[in-house]
Amino acid sequence: MQEVLNKTFLDNSFKDYLMVFGFIFSVLILRKVASKKITRLIFYAFRKMGRKINEKEFFDLVLAPLENFVFFSATYIALNSLNFPREFGFKIMKVKSDVLLDRMASGVLIYFFFHTLLRVTDYLAIVMEKKAKSTEDYSDDQLIIFFREFLKVILIIVCILVMIRYVFNQDITKLLAGLSIVGAAIALAAKESIENLIASFIIFFDRPFTVGDFLKVQQVSGTVEKIGLRSTRVRTIDGTYITIPNKQMVDSVVDNFSLRNKCRFELVLALDPCATVDQLRQVVKEMDEKLDYPELEAKTILLSDIRIDAYIITIECITGVISIADFNALKQKLNFEVLRLMETNGIAVAGKERLINTTLRQS
Repeated sequence: MQEVLNKTFLDNSFKDYLMVFGFIFSVLILRKVASKKITRLIFYAFRKMGRKINEKEFFDLVLAPLENFVFFSATYIALNSLNFPREFGFKIMKVKSDVLLDRMASGVLIYFFFHTLLRVTDYLAIVMEKKAKSTEDYSDDQLIIFFREFLKVILIIVCILVMIRYVFNQDITKLLAGLSIVGAAIALAAKESIENLIASFIIFFDRPFTVGDFLKVQQVSGTVEKIGLRSTRVRTIDGTYITIPNKQMVDSVVDNFSLRNKCRFELVLALDPCATVDQLRQVVKEMDEKLDYPELEAKTILLSDIRIDAYIITIECITGVISIADFNALKQKLNFEVLRLMETNGIAVAGKERLINTTLRQS
């Protein structure tokens, strides 16, 4: 039996094969247990840091990639203890087969490692999102999503650099130095994308608007649904989904209706010049008495101008912060009351078109 175990096959004894494949089989069976132990250690480490995290969600997200990493790491270490068979020796583009297989295995190992880190990053973002949703401020919700994507991009770049170093056996410092000119050319070509990325940082730190705000920018009015690395997504009143580059959001004048502290309503009445002074005085008095709504914080009613073709009465009303629907309902109620008072006092609208001009302004 000992002679059989010591017998050599493909530059390795059967004893070596049994030990290596026995070890791999053991790891295959025990990988779930080992991965769970490691995952549980990471879980408790996060909990010690004061993070309120759900154990089941954490295991569902992190356990699978960690199992792959543990199993492949053990397999890689075990197979490295064997001699590479000379019968399988060949060259591809001056690279020996054993070196090629070793680099490919290193690449897979690096991939599984960074895949696990990306899953951990996703879960940390989920935990922080849950905490952010418990606050009334929507800006921290989007900030977490932004930095999650940014951190994932950094991890992917680091993963690629590590693969270049250990899979393709290239000196990263020399490579980066060699790519500096190319990088400058790419930076010029991607000037707009870089500007949008910088603008996204300005939006997050300056906070001219956040997710959930209703705003108007470049003739587009709608609710902000997402602020990304390159652009901001806005849902318009019509339900369309518009993407606006972040650079335009920073460079343009943004009218953020959600941050207003007052709503101003102005009604300009051009009245028939045939109306008498007593009629004008009476209608102004009645308007001041009847237009006394609890939603109004202040109002001004005055005969603002006297023209040959019309008498101008200006009604200015200021309310607190109310919804668009409530504001429109109040405006309609006020318009109907004004029309009723004019009709009661026998005053007509001036001009052939007989129009009443109404405008809404922000203050």
